[in-house]
Formats: sequence, structure tokens, C-alpha cells
Amino acid sequence: MGLDISWLGVLLAALATFVVGGLWYSVLFAKVWQREAGVTDEQLKRGTVRVFVGSFLLGLVMAVVLAAFIGDGGAGFGALAGLAAGAAWVAAALGINYLFERRSLTLFAINASYNVVAFTAMGAIIGALQ
Repeated sequence: MGLDISWLGVLLAALATFVVGGLWYSVLFAKVWQREAGVTDEQLKRGTVRVFVGSFLLGLVMAVVLAAFIGDGGAGFGALAGLAAGAAWVAAALGINYLFERRSLTLFAINASYNVVAFTAMGAIIGALQ
């Protein structure tokens, strides 16, 4: 069985996590997320390169695995697969961690919904380009 992966799709999907994240954690939910996560303005100024490089590399890993899962299913299947992965795997796993860590429902909602939207976008992009 051979895997035909669109590396352009993978790259664009990884970049999409930055677009969604930029909107999510700055425009839409910045102050609420910061308060709920206990992150100060000073903390956000340190380690920025490590955070962005690491996030992009992890985005690539997510996109490659999602691409292998989607195959040649098309944009519709890709979006549905991304939605399922974001909601049923990532958000559910975060929910388990957040329950044991006694983290707030608000923080869970912000972080989990980011992953649902990001994975859905990644899946649609990958599906359209494979």
C-alpha cells in the first residue's frame, strides 16, 4: 500500500493552524484565555521563537498523519475527518486531562474548540489537495 501525500497540502494545513490560532488566541479569546491559563503578558514575551518553531513542527506532524488518514477522500471527507479527529480525539483527550487537572471549563472550551476548528480546516485543505 502506497501513501500519496500532498506535501503542499501538508504545508498549507500546518500554516492553517497558525491562522486559526492567531485569530483564536489574539482576536477572539486572548484575555479570557490568558486569565484562565494563568499566563502573564511577561511570560508571553519570553521563548517566542521556541513556541512558534515548536508549534509549526508539531503542526506538520499533525498534518502528515491526518493526510495519511484522509488519503484521496476529497475536501468533504477531509473536513469531516478533521472535525472527527479534532472533536473525538483531541478535544476528548484534552477533556480527560482538564478534568484530572481541575482546569476550568472555560479554558477547556477555548482550547478544545481551537483544535476542532484547526483540524477541520487542516482536513479540508489536505482533502482538497490530495
